[in-house]
Amino acid sequence: MSNLKILVVEDEEAIREMLVMVLEQANLTVIAVGSAEQARESLADNMVDLIILDWMLPGISGVELARRLKNEPGYKELPIILLTARGEEEDKIRGLEIGADDYVTKPFSPKELIARIKAVMRRSGKLSESGLLSVGDLTLDAEQHKLTIAGRSLEVSPTEFRLMQFFMTNPDKVYSRTHLLDQVWGRSVYIEERTVDVHIRRLRKILAEYGREELIQTVRGFGYRFSMAH
Repeated sequence: MSNLKILVVEDEEAIREMLVMVLEQANLTVIAVGSAEQARESLADNMVDLIILDWMLPGISGVELARRLKNEPGYKELPIILLTARGEEEDKIRGLEIGADDYVTKPFSPKELIARIKAVMRRSGKLSESGLLSVGDLTLDAEQHKLTIAGRSLEVSPTEFRLMQFFMTNPDKVYSRTHLLDQVWGRSVYIEERTVDVHIRRLRKILAEYGREELIQTVRGFGYRFSMAH
């Protein structure tokens, strides 16, 4: 799971620090903030794979932030685990009804939390049992930073690797250049949109050597799509 980035939103400093320690020990990259407003700022500047969100936050509550994020196209697919001291069944149901992907009740063991994260990431398609992403005979190994077609390694740059990782995690969906820049390069980095075209061309050239350049399709007027169907 070392390629995954987690956003922790928890207003109690001691719990926040404990969560950071537990997640970093599991080789996860962690961003930790104390409010919904700070979470919004972090999401504007960082691409994260999952949010661990405390139910009770000052100002905008965690459950309200989760509800809002799940109603926004850009964050609808972003997995959220709600963290709370509430154990009542109706609260758990309410959390899941607004779109949260799981629910962990305090106190919890570090092992339980990591197991829940792995389960949610597997369900979202961002983590397989073996840590591998496979689409047809194309396989991406995030741990080893390897991309292969039918067992043959492809020589790609770190940026092209991240681009393929994003495409393979989100197949058959059309993404604009702006969205790809946000997701692969990060919103805090200013790069021209044509940079996306340059990397797409390089990837297609590499895939063409294996007769697979059609995997990345241009959707005129919209952007690009990764698909095994042509």
